[in-house]
Formats: sequence, structure tokens, C-alpha cells
Amino acid sequence: MPPSHASLPPLAGLETASLDWATDEAGDAAPLSARFGDVYFSRHDGRAETEHVFLAGNNLPRRFADWALARPFVVGETGFGTGLNMLCAWACFDAHAPASARLHLVSTERYPLARDDLARALGAWPDFASRAEALLRQWPEPVAGVHRLELDARVTLDLHFGDAAERLALLEGRVDAWFLDGFAPSKNPDMWRPELFGALAARSHPGASFATFTCAGVVKRGLAAAGFAWRKAPGYGRKREMLVGEIAGPPDDEMLERRGATPWFAPPAPRPARHVAVIGAGIAGTSVARALARRGIDVTLLDREAPGAGGSGNRQGALYVKLAAEPNDQSRVYLAGLQYSLRWLERLDPHHRLWAPCGLLQLAMSEREQTRQARFLATQRLPEALLAEIDAETASRLAEIPIAHAGLSYPISGWVRPAALCECLASTPGITFHRAEVTALSATDAGWRLALANGESLEVDQVVIANAVAANRFAQTASLPLQAVRGQVSQLQLPEHAPALARVVCGGGYVSPPLDGVLTFGATFQPNEAETDLRDADHAANLAELERGLPALVQALRDAGVAFEPAACSGRAGVRAASPDKSPYAGPVPDADAWRRDYAALGKDATRVPDVPGRHHPGLWISAAHGSRGLASAPLCAELIASRICDEPLPLEWPLVDHLHPGRRIVRDIVRGG
Repeated sequence: MPPSHASLPPLAGLETASLDWATDEAGDAAPLSARFGDVYFSRHDGRAETEHVFLAGNNLPRRFADWALARPFVVGETGFGTGLNMLCAWACFDAHAPASARLHLVSTERYPLARDDLARALGAWPDFASRAEALLRQWPEPVAGVHRLELDARVTLDLHFGDAAERLALLEGRVDAWFLDGFAPSKNPDMWRPELFGALAARSHPGASFATFTCAGVVKRGLAAAGFAWRKAPGYGRKREMLVGEIAGPPDDEMLERRGATPWFAPPAPRPARHVAVIGAGIAGTSVARALARRGIDVTLLDREAPGAGGSGNRQGALYVKLAAEPNDQSRVYLAGLQYSLRWLERLDPHHRLWAPCGLLQLAMSEREQTRQARFLATQRLPEALLAEIDAETASRLAEIPIAHAGLSYPISGWVRPAALCECLASTPGITFHRAEVTALSATDAGWRLALANGESLEVDQVVIANAVAANRFAQTASLPLQAVRGQVSQLQLPEHAPALARVVCGGGYVSPPLDGVLTFGATFQPNEAETDLRDADHAANLAELERGLPALVQALRDAGVAFEPAACSGRAGVRAASPDKSPYAGPVPDADAWRRDYAALGKDATRVPDVPGRHHPGLWISAAHGSRGLASAPLCAELIASRICDEPLPLEWPLVDHLHPGRRIVRDIVRGG
């Protein structure tokens, strides 16, 4: 049976590894798992053992040197541990692979190391210092789920935190070479179970290899039962033998079986993607363009105005999510997106010119919100470095302004300069910006032709639609419902010595710490409105909301001489796009007419699921409906789309990928007779 949504990870922190440090005669310390009573790597020469068992055992130097496919070479691992195996694979790739090749690393870990322990362990290999630093800078909090790290321009690491078999069953992607690591079967029998070997086979490319240090009978039997051919090879050091091998034949296509209840979400086959057009230069479009350009694809970015001129054009925006009281797929997506955005921004802008990880407070300003937050905290336990409960006194101390409400603190969140971020992303090498309005799309034998409002046309291999409320104005996307939501932010110029917030504060609206002496706050929420004129009534509403949430700040500003009235405000109105279920659309564009024909039986009996994979417009994708949380969702959705285009493992569990699929509303309407 495929995993159900109930098997997805809870929104919870994981227990980190408990280490002992064993010192050898030379005084060198090696990490030992207190839980499993086994070493992470050999004190004698752990790196040489890794190179013998996993690199040579999978013949990686030659395979890297010969790699000529457009997609990356994918290495999968059971048990990330200290990261030594993956750093060795990265170094081997750099030494042998051609410049055009890319490497994608996928690793599971049930008990992640604390960052300080990881740094100490990797300190044993000084020549890995720069690679270790790239890993440590992005090391995620120990939260169950997928964590994508961009290690360098050619190397990506996906950390799947949780049980290895469960994590691999949720992986959307296939692997070329497996490192079967983890503690010995005698010490960690729960990992080496039949479900693990079945997941390894199901997630293998045809001909995928494996290598492992152990020759235990349970491993040999499990591999053979799953379809791997194994053989013994000389081990390393005192270890006389090890196992290597390959999957015996191409794995059965388990895609439709895995999605037996939802065949419409089966992904389209990969297509060439040398030149891709991205329509829309807001956060959604520019993040997709950057993700594709990083993979060596030529991108033409089109917008009828400048980058960041539309709904993404605000001077400041909160990097913020509001997680549901009970675990659901939408909250899982947004939590993963928030964590990814923080890593992505830190790598993109480590000097914080485009953003500030100053922290964010989500106040419980009503009895209803207090109840909701209490339910959330009772069911979902996240690391305090990511999210913590706070009282009013703590909120006041963190914000450096008196606050009367308790709430939640996101210590590493903050604010972003959306317009400046869009401009930065659009200037990525490999992206050509073209100011133009796309009026129609038509499929060609080679890809797509874009008709432009000035009478010109553009031909490309594939297209990503990311132009917010205009995203469903093409014939191919007309079936996707989008709601326009007008939002106006207000700004006040502050005197030089005016009091200032230290953190973003969210309640009924949001207010950010001042930027260049300007306080930004808002925003109004007006569904089904698309006008962008500035309105005094909306300034008044924003001022009232700010005073309701932070009366002490407002009084201090008045005392400092700030005129707290609409006439003193400047600001900006923008139009956001939202879907009916408030989750983004991110994925391939479905052929709506074909879906209505292929799945018409669902309208009479929703249990009669046709065994027909969903048909899509080949090479047409969409990233839209990010609403007011696009800073936390668009970058991860960009990675999702770019990974799908480039035939890579995906940065989310497959049920969450399905949750974001643009065709979900079509099936819903068929079932409901709409």
C-alpha cells in the first residue's frame, strides 16, 4: 500500500544524536553513538574506509568522469551521520566529473547531529573545511521532513530527517548509486528491515548500484528479495568482506501503484529544457528563473513591467507563515517553505542587504487566537530555535517595545525587501529579462510559441507561468481558479530618534522594523478587488490595526512628533493571487479537457478511479496563487518545478507535491459534479 497522508511527518522536532567522544592513543577524538554503541567512522582512517567502501564500491570516479546526461548524478544514502560520506562523494565529483555535470545527494537521518557536534566531527578533516562550512552554514533544525541545501553551484543535498524506510517511501525521485550506511544491523536492526530494501529498489534508476560495509545475512536476504544482485568484495582494514552490487533489472514502474487512488498526479515524462520562458517577474517568476539558470538552462524572463513591479513590489514584506492548529498538508508545505527560504536567502545574500533575520512575533490578540495557538502547541512540538511560545513580557523584551499580548516567536524569521529581491534574482547570469506582455501560448513540435502584445513571438522548449492573477488568462490555464486580493501597505517617515521595533510583529496585520527611517505596516485584505489606487480609508484601517496591536509603539511615535493620520502616510497597493484552498499551484499544467473525459466516472462514483495517468500540456508549468505568503512558498515551489523539469529528486514528500498540483481543483469539481 502507498503511504497515506497520515504517515507524513508531524510538525515536530526530532531527537538529536547523543554522542560520546572516544580518544585514541594519539589524542584524536572520534564520535560514538551513545544510543547505538557504535562509531560514526573508523578512528583508524574513516575517510579511507569511506573512499574504499562507498566511492570505489560504487565505481564513482569512473562513473562521474563518464557522466554526460543533462540530469544530475544522484547518490542516495541511509544514515547521514557526520556527513563524511557525502563530503567524500562531493570531493570525488569535483575531482573527476566534467564541468557540465551536476551532483544530487539524498540522505536520510533519524537522529541528526547538533550543529556543534557536527562541526567537531568534521574538524578531523581539515582539507574538507570549506565543504564542511558550506554544510554547517545551512544545517537545518532537527525537524522531520525534507531539507534542501544548495552546497555549491553544481551540488545539491537533500536531507530527509526521519526513519530511513519511511523517508525513502516518501521520496519523489530515483537514485544512481546507494551508500547503505548506518550502524551495524546487530546494533540498529530497526533500520535494516524489509521496508527499507523495498524502498531502495523502488527509488532506483535502472542499473543503480549499491555498496555497504556489512555482509550480515539480513542485508543479503533483504537486498535479494528487493531485486538487487549482490556479491562480496574485499573490505577495508580489519573488515575482510563487504557487499556491492546493482539492481538486477529495471524497477517496476510503481508510480501508478503508489498513486493508486490519485493517478491524475502521475508526473509527465521529462523533456528537453535548453531554453525556458518564465512569464512574470515577481517573487514566483524570478525565483523559478534563478532556479533554472543555476542548472545551466537559458531563461527568458518576461513581464509587462519591471521585475518586482506587481504584487511583489513592496519595500518590505514579512517572512511569515501561520501554521494550522492541527497538522495538515498546507502547514507542512509552508513550514518546509519557510525553512527553505531562510537557507536560500542566507546563501543568496549573506550580508543581509535584501533581508533581515531579526525574528518575528505572532501575537495572540483575541481569545480565539489564544485558543488556536494553545491547540497548536499541544499537538505540534518544534525546536525553540524555529518556533517558541512566549508571554507578553518576553514579547516586549524581544520587540524592545511594550506589548500586551502573548504569542509565538519565530526567532530566525524576519523581513525581506521583495522588490529589491526580484531585481537581484532577475540579474542572475543565464537570465535575460524582456519587457513584454505575453498574450497567448501555442504548442509546437519542439516546444512552445509565445505571442507577444507587440506582435513579436518567442519560441522556447518549455514555459513556466508565474504572473499572479493573470496566470489563468491563457487557454491552457483557464480552468484554474484564481482570486484577486487587493492589499495596501502604509508607510510613515520617522524622525531620527524615534523608537523602533526590533522584530517583525504580526497580529491582525504586520509591522516591520524601520528601514532607512521608514516604518512599513499593513496590509489590508480585500478579496475580488484588483485596483491599485492608494486610498486614505485603507491607510486609516492600517493605522487603526497598528494601534490596536501595539498601542505603546503608536503612543511613543506620537510623542516623537509623528503625525499618526492617513494624510501623513505614503504606501503602495498591490494585487495578490489566491487559490480557493489557499495553497499555491506549483507543477505541470493539466490538460483540463482530457482530465474531464478521462475521470468523468468519478462524478458518478468517486471510488471508481480510472487506471489512467493524468495528461498534461507537455512542457508547461505554473507557479501561482502564493497569496500573502509568497516569500515563504515561492522559492521552494521554484525548486520543485525546476527539479521536475530537470528530472531530479524533489524537495518535498510526494503527497505534498500532489497537494500543490495545479489539477487538484479539476478533480474536486468532477467529483462534486461541478
